[in-house]
Amino acid sequence: MQNWILTLAASPLVYLWMYLFAVIDGFFPPIPSESMAIALAALSVSSGQPNLALIIISAAAGAFTGDQIAYSIGKRLAVSRLPFMRSPRGRRTLDWSERTLARRGGAFILAARYIPIGRVAVNMTAGAVGYSRRRFVGFVVIASLTWALYCAAIGIGAGAWFKGHPMHAIVVGVVGGLLIGVILDFSLGRLASRKNPAAEPTDPAV
Repeated sequence: MQNWILTLAASPLVYLWMYLFAVIDGFFPPIPSESMAIALAALSVSSGQPNLALIIISAAAGAFTGDQIAYSIGKRLAVSRLPFMRSPRGRRTLDWSERTLARRGGAFILAARYIPIGRVAVNMTAGAVGYSRRRFVGFVVIASLTWALYCAAIGIGAGAWFKGHPMHAIVVGVVGGLLIGVILDFSLGRLASRKNPAAEPTDPAV
């Protein structure tokens, strides 16, 4: 991935790829959009390419689009049947998301944007339970922009540290993004377990 990012950075297509990564990550969490955004921001500071402002805009626009798709999927499909939501942790996250959305939906949508599986669960659940689309759009605008700025800030730090060494900056960005995602996702899973310790995995087909 590091070599691919370095090669792509000099092309205008880098902004399209950043947008698409963030879109897909909005409803399919294995796509590492955080890592790409952080790595590109680090590369921008370290080598001068690509344009940092356009990376932030592309990431934020992609995140917004992906979250809207997740909401729409939640309205039309049985979210619990999706493969990455059928694990015990996925089920606990969905159950917890539904309860918390009912109590403090806005804050929850904003916070979930930073957690790979969490944001998918929350946004799909918001669609499934009929959370107001207008309110959802408003919160997602804020969440998407702050998430893109957050990724850029981490990348800027890595790029400044490895000024003149773009490959090192990319490696730190990719690894850092993956680690942050894993830590946040694990933390949400643990919190969901504590909130619902008796939850057991169920077979959605039953």
